[in-house]
Amino acid sequence: MGDFLLYTVGVPVTFLLLVTGIALAARRILGLHVGLIRTALACLVGLSLSEAALSAMPTPETTPALATVQVGISLLLMIALLTFGEIVVPTGSIPPPTEWWRTLRRRLARTRRYSRITAIAFRHGLGPYLRGRERTDTRLARSLRLALEEGGVTFVKLGQVLSTRPDLLPADVVDELTRLQDKVPAAPWAGVREVLVAELGHPPEEVFAEFDEEPIAAASVAQVHRARLKTGEDVVVKVQRPGVRRVAEGDLDIVNRLAGTLHAKTRWGKAIGVRDLAAGFSTALLEELDFRVEARNLAAVRAASPDPGVVLPAVHEDLCTERVLVMERLDGVPVRSAPLRSVDGDALARSLLDALLRQVMVSGVFHADPHPGNILLLHDGRLGMLDFGSVGRIDSQLRAALGTLLLAIERRDPAGMRDALLELVTRPDEIDEQQLERALGQFMARHLSDGMRPDVEMFGDLFKLVYRYGLSIPPEIAAVFRALATVEGTLAALSPGFNIVVESRAFAEQQLREHMTPESLRRTVTEELHSMLPMLRRLPRRAERISSALEQGRLGLNLRLFADERDRQFVVSLLHQVMLTVLGATAGVMAVLLLGADGGPRVGPDLSLFQLFGYNLLVISVLLGLRVVVTIFRPRG
Repeated sequence: MGDFLLYTVGVPVTFLLLVTGIALAARRILGLHVGLIRTALACLVGLSLSEAALSAMPTPETTPALATVQVGISLLLMIALLTFGEIVVPTGSIPPPTEWWRTLRRRLARTRRYSRITAIAFRHGLGPYLRGRERTDTRLARSLRLALEEGGVTFVKLGQVLSTRPDLLPADVVDELTRLQDKVPAAPWAGVREVLVAELGHPPEEVFAEFDEEPIAAASVAQVHRARLKTGEDVVVKVQRPGVRRVAEGDLDIVNRLAGTLHAKTRWGKAIGVRDLAAGFSTALLEELDFRVEARNLAAVRAASPDPGVVLPAVHEDLCTERVLVMERLDGVPVRSAPLRSVDGDALARSLLDALLRQVMVSGVFHADPHPGNILLLHDGRLGMLDFGSVGRIDSQLRAALGTLLLAIERRDPAGMRDALLELVTRPDEIDEQQLERALGQFMARHLSDGMRPDVEMFGDLFKLVYRYGLSIPPEIAAVFRALATVEGTLAALSPGFNIVVESRAFAEQQLREHMTPESLRRTVTEELHSMLPMLRRLPRRAERISSALEQGRLGLNLRLFADERDRQFVVSLLHQVMLTVLGATAGVMAVLLLGADGGPRVGPDLSLFQLFGYNLLVISVLLGLRVVVTIFRPRG
């Protein structure tokens, strides 16, 4: 009985000690933090393989000198299994058991949705293009639109974004995608009420004095209801449709995966940067699903829009949440359906364009989708802007380049327009600037000559020119051009024949005059001097030290190589890897030489001392080689 207990206790303890020893050895040899479960599996499989591999070798009883070799081979097999496992499934890539079920459910849901999207694509004849087909036909544009419409909210939004990129897509595809609509039936009131209670913490009848259950507008992301606050103010409440965020997040994962596939398998996907487009779209859509972002956007644009001719609704921030947006109700009708005969269309159009350009050029935050449905003609004769879910932002450097571009257009200066354009876009390594200047000159002659009326085709030709010369337009600038192309239709509805380019030139001249006033120049010079003053104070002393050192022949240049810690770590890691490779190769060469050597003292019936050393060196060589392999394949992070 005692022997049995000793056996039943001793075997697990021995195995646990073996697992712990192998884990520690693997950490030292491979430089990895290996888990006990993975090590235990490697030990079980490694011991089984070791028994088969060592069965043909003499036993330690007959040849004791081979004991170190046999232990080394067993260790080698176990560590080789750990190395293989680390390459195939790196440590940390498998979620903990508590996450397995949740991950499995997400993957099953994604697989079902992915299968449905793939079926929609193949049903509309898009399968060959997903497999890398390069040739297009006349049915592609319509098939793409129909597939996106059937795909749901995320894919409709994706098509609408792509319709604003004529620099990337053919004109027929862009024209077809502009027809995408996301108007859907209103969500049931019970689901909308649950969202309001969850977000506001109280039923709508307790928060509002009145609340109309019938929406005045419904789209794929949200719907809008009339309401009245307890203080008597008339407001509109934008409520996110129930469950739309969960669906959108799942679809965005599919969109990013499809973008990765198209980037890897198609030339056109790589050429238009489909992965970057998908990433930017994902960020924009997730922002649009957070109504707090829209509230901040509206507040920022409202603060930067002093024009009283264009009204922006005030936001009730205390009632705004991630899925509910409460803002001032503007009394009016959309421009697309408004009676415009009794109003001064030219003045309204000029006021709208001035407000948009001021948002772009002055504040850097602007309404990115000013189509006629988002612009209201108010009952008092002014204009109002709605729907700030789509807002563009540009920094001061891009705003300055845009101003330079407008001035170059106003002066009809192809060289100035070329320089401003190259500041706006991401330029390729090689570009013929002289040829680009001539092409811009032809563009100006075609669209900006006296008597010519620029229209939306001008933006299309500009995008084609940019694409022909391999220039890449940043998303921020693409949003500006999209807003200008969109507002052109609204301006034409307000005032047929309105010349957007002529009015933009007038705006540029006005901005230049405002910046050339004595007060503005004095303020600019003062700001620049304040920023330069610390440098100017130090300049004489530094110039004196340099001239003195030069006069005395003591001027030298001190360079610090590898001053950055990351550079030092890279060099140390590279030298470490080279040293391991050299040591492993040297041990392997020495092992081969010793195994092939004749003579030497005998340590066994068929084994010499030279061969014993050779076998041990061979094990060491393979172990060092495994360390190099793990170093190469281990993910950097």
